[in-house]
Amino acid sequence: MMFGVRSLGRYSSRMNSILRGSCLCGDIQFELTGRPERFGFDHCSRCRKSSGSAFAAWLIGRVADFRFIQGAQSVRVFELPVRDTPPGYPHAFCGRCGGPAPMVFGDIVGIPAGTLDGDPGIRPQGHIFVEFKAPWFEITDSLPRFARQAKL
Repeated sequence: MMFGVRSLGRYSSRMNSILRGSCLCGDIQFELTGRPERFGFDHCSRCRKSSGSAFAAWLIGRVADFRFIQGAQSVRVFELPVRDTPPGYPHAFCGRCGGPAPMVFGDIVGIPAGTLDGDPGIRPQGHIFVEFKAPWFEITDSLPRFARQAKL
């Protein structure tokens, strides 16, 4: 699930801007003050099911640059058990509307791209877990593709 983190200097123009987002009902609101480190599409079956789409679009940022403006107490996490190796599959959502919510993993935060209110200043960088992609979906862009997880 999601992308590894590696610094990308080419997106430094977003370093001092604030990126905001929210869940569907607006109970959960958040901001990222640093630039996102990654933006990619995850085709694993669990991301497909939790997003209800062909893939989940994730932004990855640093926890030090992230904060909930309101509604942190509304975030609920459902976790599927471990499939092959730990960890299990956590899915964060709003307890009121069920919309996706950001999730903290150690020193990074995963932000569902569809929750953003504006342009993140970064474009998708690749596809991961394409060996598990939906058979009805064809990837037609020229972004890098990885059979499993990768650091882009």
